[in-house]
Amino acid sequence: MSAPEFEPGAFLSTLTRKPGVYRMLDAKGSALYVGKARNLKSRVSSYFRAAGLASKTMALVAKIHDIEITVTQSETEALLLEQSLIKKERPPYNIVLRDDKSYPYIYLTGHTEFPRLCFHRGAKQKSGRYFGPFPSASAVRESINILQKLFRLRHCDDTFYKNRSRPCLQYQIQRCSAPCVGLVTPASYAEDVDLAEMFLDGRSNAVLKVFKKRMQEASDELNFERAAKYRDQIAQLRKVQEQQYVHTSMGDVDVFALVDAATVCCVQALFIRSGRMLGQRTWFPKNELGLPDEEFLSAFLSQYYLAGQERDIPKCIVASTELIDAELLARTLSARVGRQVEITARVRSQRARWLKLAKDNASYSANAYLADKRNVYARFVSLQEALGLEDVPKRLECFDISHTMGEATVASCVVFDTNGPVKSDYRRFNIEEITAGDDYAAMEQALRRRYTRLKQGEGALPDVLVIDGGRGQLHRAKDVLEELQVDDVVILGIAKGPGRKAGLERFFLTSGEIGLPPQGDAAHLLQHIRDEAHRFAITGHRQRRQKQRRRSELDDIPGVGPKRRRELLTHFGGVAAVKGASAEEISKVPGISHTLAGNIYGTLHAE
Repeated sequence: MSAPEFEPGAFLSTLTRKPGVYRMLDAKGSALYVGKARNLKSRVSSYFRAAGLASKTMALVAKIHDIEITVTQSETEALLLEQSLIKKERPPYNIVLRDDKSYPYIYLTGHTEFPRLCFHRGAKQKSGRYFGPFPSASAVRESINILQKLFRLRHCDDTFYKNRSRPCLQYQIQRCSAPCVGLVTPASYAEDVDLAEMFLDGRSNAVLKVFKKRMQEASDELNFERAAKYRDQIAQLRKVQEQQYVHTSMGDVDVFALVDAATVCCVQALFIRSGRMLGQRTWFPKNELGLPDEEFLSAFLSQYYLAGQERDIPKCIVASTELIDAELLARTLSARVGRQVEITARVRSQRARWLKLAKDNASYSANAYLADKRNVYARFVSLQEALGLEDVPKRLECFDISHTMGEATVASCVVFDTNGPVKSDYRRFNIEEITAGDDYAAMEQALRRRYTRLKQGEGALPDVLVIDGGRGQLHRAKDVLEELQVDDVVILGIAKGPGRKAGLERFFLTSGEIGLPPQGDAAHLLQHIRDEAHRFAITGHRQRRQKQRRRSELDDIPGVGPKRRRELLTHFGGVAAVKGASAEEISKVPGISHTLAGNIYGTLHAE
């Protein structure tokens, strides 16, 4: 079932007339265009007027699948936010400059001969350098991928690194210089580390000068292969703008606004660092007990800052309502970070404007959530809560295996995003060279082929990987992803229940079994993607099996193509008659020489 079409009439009826920013999205959830408006309702409505649109605008409107709105207090703020989003997302219909930002950290380990460059979330307790903070994990992955292409620093953990006897896939696809097996000297690796630090510090022009100097030196030495390598690095570097936002102690504020609208509670957060808004985040937590706002938001912030992974705690937290235990929470957070942390709902000047902006966006998000007839996003939110994820997952992939007694094994990969199935990203894998009926080996081969391609930059990594299988398949998938160094992907297995009845499934993470209400939104989403993967695998398996069964003994004879095969079958009436004919009789068929007739006869009668 495809995702519902975008309905501009229903959407425009909910729009505000305040200033703000709008993001036009395609079917994959990628930004097509980001724009600002003094009056959002008037500006966005202008795209859907029947007459007066330019051909380029009409082409843009035809691709729109959804529109996201961020309300601001002034047109100036809308302009600043618009430019920030354009730099972050590079929409194809905007003139863009690259400037990736994310909320976790990029971590360069210390006290080792060959430092590791990796994704980090949590407390900065280990030695080494931390670059950040950033608001989303996807941009960190992209930044690390760029760094690996430019500087070929290792990404693997120490356990994997210390137990290598030969280079891994990362070396083969030119993402690592293979220090684990001594293919790079410590001095050369240290130079690459220095360049990576310069790049992360925002000094990309200095790195560019070093690459140019090295390319010239290699060219003067007639080492054109090395010069070509530096040329490629320069070309890659030119595509990347400075990506670092420095974190200082001045103007660091987290702003939280709560709106309780009908049956939904919406918490909107703005993250301000060095006086600039780096990003925002929206949650729809359930208020099962009907707590008053001050108690509900107090419980939410306690969970946000004190439960689970370490958070980057600012000097000031602004809330839309007085918290019932603000003093206690402030003391606890102050003790955790070793400095004073202020929690307040009474603000003036710029912080008051930030709070109003958070309230406006919370109200708009809650109303849009209630007005949206499509419930796929609600299921993604439910899955986020069920799995304890920090962000709403934006991309799910599910794998399934189909065969008949081991014959014509096919693996399927289907993709969902917050709009539903993304059929253009579906993939099938014909499984070869395994023991017939070995589903574990089939799943391993499919995952290895899929994620090797993704590591090479041929697609986007999912936030959640769903496996149609129990603990065994789950751990096989975990081993494959660890070997390929694909991290920060949640792996979930679905085991069929008694009698394979829907609603009796069991759900597993690598940490153990989790309980999901069988009629809940999260379970429905997982059942939907599992059934879609099953359907897609069965369809591919049946097509492959029919193709194999339609093959005849004439198909594999050298020199006999479709035309000659058709002439033979027409002349003799079937394969059995061809096998009963002599070489001389076969040579009488148009297009069949005496030599080819002998080859045909010999092949059909070979023991």
